Amino acid sequence: MAGYITGDDPKTLVSTAWLAAHLNDPDLRVIDASYYLADMGRDARAEYVEGHIPGARFFDIDEISDARSSLPHMVAPVEKFMSRMRAMGVGDGHQVVVYDGMGLFSAARVWWNFRLMGKTDVAVLDGGFPKWTAEEHPIEDMPPIVRDRHMTVQRQAHLVKDVTQVAQASKLGDWQIVDARSPSRFRGEEPEARAGLRAGHIPGSKNVHYASLFEADGTMKEGDALRAAFEAGGVDLDKRIITTCGSGVTAAILMLGLERLGMQDVSLYDGSWAEWGQFDQLKVETG
Repeated sequence: MAGYITGDDPKTLVSTAWLAAHLNDPDLRVIDASYYLADMGRDARAEYVEGHIPGARFFDIDEISDARSSLPHMVAPVEKFMSRMRAMGVGDGHQVVVYDGMGLFSAARVWWNFRLMGKTDVAVLDGGFPKWTAEEHPIEDMPPIVRDRHMTVQRQAHLVKDVTQVAQASKLGDWQIVDARSPSRFRGEEPEARAGLRAGHIPGSKNVHYASLFEADGTMKEGDALRAAFEAGGVDLDKRIITTCGSGVTAAILMLGLERLGMQDVSLYDGSWAEWGQFDQLKVETG
C-alpha cells in the first residue's frame, strides 16, 4: 500500500478553498452530481436550477446510466458516457471537480464513473454544496455556456465487478467485500427500501458505514483517522477489496477513502444489494 494522500489532491479530493481559488481556471469543469433517495423528498435537478456553483453542469446519475439494465443507475456504456460528457462540454484536458447537495454522498459515484472511463484528473469537493454555501462562496442560477470537447476514454475494467465475480469472491474469500450501508441494514434488522429485496448482507462481507469516514463537519477524515474507520470494521488494508452498498452510490465513498489511503487494488460492485438481494440462489447472511 502506498502512502496516505492528505490535503488538496486534484485526483481525489479538494477543499472549498481550493475550488474557490481555481474557479475561473479555463480548463476547470465543475459538475453537480446531486442524487437523492426517494425518502429524502428532494429534487436534485430542481435544486440545481435554483442555484449551483458558477459554471457547474448537472450530471443525472439515473439518466447517464445503462438503460438496458433493470437495476438502478448501472454504469453507462462507454459511448453513452462519452456523448453525454461531450454535450456537457467536458472532455480531454479538463480538471473536473464533482460535488453534491448532501456534502459527500453521490459525488463519489461520479468520481468513480470518470475513473472507470480512464479519466484521472477528477476530484470530489470535500463538504460539497453545503460547505460551499455555508462559507458564502458564490452561486448562480444561470445555465453554463457549453462548448463541445472531445473525450478519449479507456475503460478500466478492473475498477468494477459483476455479480458472478462477487459471488466467487464471497465463496473463495480471495477478496474482502466491504459494505457501506448502515449497520442495521447490513445486519438485516430493517427492511430494504426497494421492493422485493431480502434483508442482510453478502456472506463473509464486512461493514464500514460510509458516514464513519466523515468528520463532524461532513468532510472526509484523513490519514490515521481514516484508516481507523476501516480497521474498526475489521478491514485488512493490505488485502484487495470490493466495495458494495445499496445501489453502488455510497460504495464509491469507500473507494474514494481507500484511494486516499493509497490503496490500488479496489473494485466496486455496481449491482450491489439492489442486485444481490433479489436473487434467491445467492446466499444472504444476517446478524
